[in-house]
Amino acid sequence: MQEKRENGENKERLNKYLAACGVCSRRDADCWIAEGRVTVDGKTAAVGMRVSGREKIVADGKAVTGKERKAVLAYYKPVGVVCTERDRHAQRKISDEFRYPVRLAYAGRLDKESEGLLLMTNDGKLIEAMMRGANGHEKEYVVRVDREVTDEFLTGLSEGVYLEELKVTTKKCEVRKSGKYTFTIVLTQGMNRQIRRMAETFGYRVRALKRVRVMNVNLANLKPGEYRAVEGEELRQLYSQAGIEGE
Repeated sequence: MQEKRENGENKERLNKYLAACGVCSRRDADCWIAEGRVTVDGKTAAVGMRVSGREKIVADGKAVTGKERKAVLAYYKPVGVVCTERDRHAQRKISDEFRYPVRLAYAGRLDKESEGLLLMTNDGKLIEAMMRGANGHEKEYVVRVDREVTDEFLTGLSEGVYLEELKVTTKKCEVRKSGKYTFTIVLTQGMNRQIRRMAETFGYRVRALKRVRVMNVNLANLKPGEYRAVEGEELRQLYSQAGIEGE
């Protein structure tokens, strides 16, 4: 869609601009604007307003520096780090642990007790595409539980589990035993603490949970707290699987 010209300048919707700058997804930008967490030239922004990018824009207390070159990183989130920027009670926030010259946001969170792969990017379109549950993007996990893994347990997980707390049945998924107390599971949806809830339905407790793959991107040999650039063919495949065009 061609952007609207106002006073001789090309302008685009503020939510789209914030997403393009990698601040957050377009949906989150709408929420931030509605909640009064975004200002334009010192004034509280309004839903639906348009900007040229020349304005002084502040989102959630941080100045928006403009559209940057797109960056996509694979980051190993350690156990104990919370995927949040605003929780003042969190001892270790991802905004404190993850440092990069350009502000990046995560696509698909991991809970505090879990570790492993997070994709970090300033491409709002990529974040939105990856967060759409209907797209069925694969995420693979290695899980350790508190007692021996049985065939019945694996079959139950793979066929879909009714989660009483959420009033929903999980989608069928691929599950493989990898050790006496461990298994791998590939999900195509991302409900809150899904694997932990699924295991608890069968009387198991998750002792450790690591995400090792998101779509075609693998954790590889990264150590907790480390990151690497996703580039070249790996990046092209990621955009292709997400169903959008890369930069």
